[in-house]
Amino acid sequence: MSSPRSEVSRSDLGPGSVTLPARPEALPITPAQTALIVVDMQNAYASAGGYLDEAGFDIGGAAAVIDRIRATVEAARAAGVLVVFFQNGWDPAYAEAGGPGSPNWWKSNALKTMRARPELQGKLLAKGTWDYALVDALKPQPGDIVIEKPRYSAFYNTPLDSLLRARGIRTLAFCGIATNVCVESTLRDGFFLEYFGVLLEDATHQAGPAYLQEASVYNVEAFFGWVSSTADFCGTIGQAPRD
Repeated sequence: MSSPRSEVSRSDLGPGSVTLPARPEALPITPAQTALIVVDMQNAYASAGGYLDEAGFDIGGAAAVIDRIRATVEAARAAGVLVVFFQNGWDPAYAEAGGPGSPNWWKSNALKTMRARPELQGKLLAKGTWDYALVDALKPQPGDIVIEKPRYSAFYNTPLDSLLRARGIRTLAFCGIATNVCVESTLRDGFFLEYFGVLLEDATHQAGPAYLQEASVYNVEAFFGWVSSTADFCGTIGQAPRD
């Protein structure tokens, strides 16, 4: 990947803007008009014994991702950046997941795993279970927003777009699991809704082989947004003037 060669010119930002080092070019952002989108940091995706682990995906990098997200969340709160947590899953009867008439029924690895292993039925991504809960290290605080989502994209059948627009938010910084599924799906949908999306690549982790992480980072950088790091994001928002 190339280093930033230029800077995006933005006329949509209010006072207090700072320049975030990013690829393919630096991106001006304003903390008050930015949200940190924390995607699916649940036991299902980041803990031993959770859905991804039970389904055979490698979650070895999840612990480091949790640590980076925790530091980024703390920096975001201090800088006045809205923090939005997402939880992916369905009701205990899985009615929200859709039946055989839904492509989600066929493609969701959680649903497929439970069909193959009936002893797990009701345990994976079901609301109210340990699997569905956010990891202990990432607990929402007053002022944060928590939104449940029934599909990969956080914009699908949720109030996310309305909540962001009501607050004048134009920039979305993304972290979480899985980069190539829920993170990328949400960033892509945000692109079509005219949000500036930034992937914090070292605070994400793929579901599947490592090359999927590289592919998602490439897609974001080349087609759908910008790529930065947790250190650059935290350092940049920390320098912004506060009222």
